[in-house]
Amino acid sequence: MRSTADVVVIGAGVIGAATGYYLAKRGLKVLVLERDFPCSGSTGRCIGGIRAQFSHDLTIRVMMESVRMFRGLSDELGEDVEWYSGGYLFLAFDEKRKQAFSDAIAIQMRYGLDVRFVLPDECEKIAPGLDPTGLIGGAYCPTDGQANPFKVTYGYLEGIKRMGGGLVAGCEVKQVNRVGDKVVSVTDAKGHDYACNMVLNAAGCWADEVGAMAGVKVPVTADRHESLVTEAVERVFNPMLVDYRSDGCYFVQHSGTGHFIGCYTPVPLVPGHDVEVTEEFITEMPRRMVRLVPKLAGVKVLRQWAGSYEMSPDGNPLCGETSVRGFYVSSGMSGHGFMFGPALGRLMAEQMVDGRASIPLDEFFLSRSFGKAEAMK
Repeated sequence: MRSTADVVVIGAGVIGAATGYYLAKRGLKVLVLERDFPCSGSTGRCIGGIRAQFSHDLTIRVMMESVRMFRGLSDELGEDVEWYSGGYLFLAFDEKRKQAFSDAIAIQMRYGLDVRFVLPDECEKIAPGLDPTGLIGGAYCPTDGQANPFKVTYGYLEGIKRMGGGLVAGCEVKQVNRVGDKVVSVTDAKGHDYACNMVLNAAGCWADEVGAMAGVKVPVTADRHESLVTEAVERVFNPMLVDYRSDGCYFVQHSGTGHFIGCYTPVPLVPGHDVEVTEEFITEMPRRMVRLVPKLAGVKVLRQWAGSYEMSPDGNPLCGETSVRGFYVSSGMSGHGFMFGPALGRLMAEQMVDGRASIPLDEFFLSRSFGKAEAMK
C-alpha cells in the first residue's frame, strides 16, 4: 500500500500534533503516524503546567508566545482545552536561589513578562496555607497557567483531519527512505509506504531512533520522572508551587476538579524508557507537599504514574532541518514539550515552509554547539 502526503509527521504527541496542525493551516496535506496512540508518550504523562519563567532568552520569547496562544486555543480548536491562568510561584529558600531567580527575572522583564520577586508574606497571600518556614521569597508570574494535554493534542489532531490530513495510529515507522540526500518516503512495520516531500521527527524520547533511520544523530535521552494525583478537595490556591531544593517538588491544584497533581525530579536520574513506578515516590512526594502546605495532610492519593522527559544535552529543544533535505526534527523538550506545543508548533511550520520562523529558532537548531543547561530549568 502506498499513501501520499506533503508532510509525514512521526509522533502524535503535542509537538507532532501542533506542528502538523499549523502545517495544514498553511495548505499542506499532513499525515501523522503514531506507533501507539496519541499522547501515549511524554505528553500524556505530564501534569499540564505552562510557564514563561525561564532563564534562556529564546525560550522566554517562545513561551511568552505559547502562553498567548494558549489563551485563545479553545476558540482556535473548537475544544475547551481547560486553560487557566493560575500563575507559577518559584520558591527560594536560600540566597543563591534568590539571586538565580532575580537574574532570570531581569531577563524576563526585558521581554515584557509580568513577573516579580515577592517576599514571604506575599507568597502566603498568593498561596494560602503555604508554610513560610525558611522561605526568603519567590519568583511569581500570574500569567503562567495550566491546560489539559489530552484535549490540546486531540484538538490539534482533529483540526488536521478537518483540513484534509490524517492520523494513522498503531503505525510503527521502520525506515526513512532517501534518494541521495533527500527524503522521499517512510515505511512502516507492515510494509506500507508513505511518500512525502518532508518528514518531521517528533518522536519524543525515541527521536534518536527515528533520526538514525535517516542517518541523522539526534542526541535525545529518556529520563524517568514520576507523578501523582490526589482526591479532589476545596480550592486551596491557584499557582503551581515550585520548590527547587534538593528534596523539592512541584505541584498544582487543577482549576476545575480540585485535584492536586505534582511530581519531583529523582536524584540520581533514572535513564532509559523504564516507566515503572516506585514505592519511594509515593511515600516521599506527599511528605514534600505537606511540608510546603501543611493543610494537605490527610488528603488521599488516588494514583501514581511514571513517564519520560526527552532530554537534550543543554536542556533546550532540538529543532530545524537536518543534513538530510526535507528531514526535520522537533524534539528534546526536556520536560517542557506540552507548554512549548502551540508556539513551537507554529514556528516549526514556518521554518519548514518559509525557511525561517517569525521568531528565529537558530539557538534551538540541531546543528548548534551544546553548552551549559539553563539555570531555571
